[in-house]
Amino acid sequence: MTTVDQIAGPNRRFEGTKVARWALKRIAGAVFVLWAVATLSFFVIRLIPGDPVDALLGGADSNATEQMRQQAREAYGLDRPLPVQYLAYLDKLLHGDLGQSYQLKQSVTEILSDHLASTLTLAVLALALAWILALGLALWSARGGWGTAALSSILEIVSAAVPHFWLGTLLIVLFSVQLRWLPATSGGSGAAGLVLPVLTLAIPLAGFLGQVMRESMADAMQSPFALSARARGESETGVSLRHALRHAALPGIGLSGWAFGSLTSGAVVVETVFARPGLGRSLLQAVLVRDVPVVLGVVLVVAAVYIIVTLLSDLADRVVDPRLRAT
Repeated sequence: MTTVDQIAGPNRRFEGTKVARWALKRIAGAVFVLWAVATLSFFVIRLIPGDPVDALLGGADSNATEQMRQQAREAYGLDRPLPVQYLAYLDKLLHGDLGQSYQLKQSVTEILSDHLASTLTLAVLALALAWILALGLALWSARGGWGTAALSSILEIVSAAVPHFWLGTLLIVLFSVQLRWLPATSGGSGAAGLVLPVLTLAIPLAGFLGQVMRESMADAMQSPFALSARARGESETGVSLRHALRHAALPGIGLSGWAFGSLTSGAVVVETVFARPGLGRSLLQAVLVRDVPVVLGVVLVVAAVYIIVTLLSDLADRVVDPRLRAT
């Protein structure tokens, strides 16, 4: 007689094979993306006008002699052909060496470790706030009439279109200059200094997430499972919170990887506006002086974080939506 364990055994092995295949695809994709980012960044940074030797010798106004410049090129391998420099760079990456900053004369790994936590804190808080605002708009729109839905749509479009630098400047003028509630800069100002940078990053992102969540929420509220819940005596609040909200969150979960990448790129502007130390500000300064190792290190770290967050969002999608587990 066939037992339950005999039937379930092959199914469990099949599920394990699917999970392993899915994991291998993600790992292979992550390795390829990191290689592509490293390669593209290595060659693109060379297109920026200027000589990286200037960063080594203290800037374009250092009055260094041609002999000193040549010695610097030889010391850092900048006199070798570009393909040779590229292969040497990949070899260092495989050994976990991101190089040394031309300008700061400090290990790039140390520089990144000093600023990574600050940028990640800013991005995580902004993503959480954007989710709260987007879900709030979706629930408010679903519970209201056509007027509420129209107003919600306008708010989402306007917030999504607002540039970070303009919004950050506006918040500084309002809350720091006029009301004097919050500090204008976030460097060394504690939790209060995080409020305006987080709002600056979260509000435009909430507009993007709110648009997809509102449409998904509206469809879920008219779906057969929502009608069935109402027939069982479920209130509108119960239908929206217990049933429709999970379906409305699915598009947002799928977009969270892209959203986090958007936040890290927006951090370049926000950290500059609010004089906040972080990867974004370090990247901008490194590009201006052609500090190649720092630029490449920041880009690689941001790409790695983006890959990890995308993987986590894929896992969350599979947990929330059982249909994806069959793929």
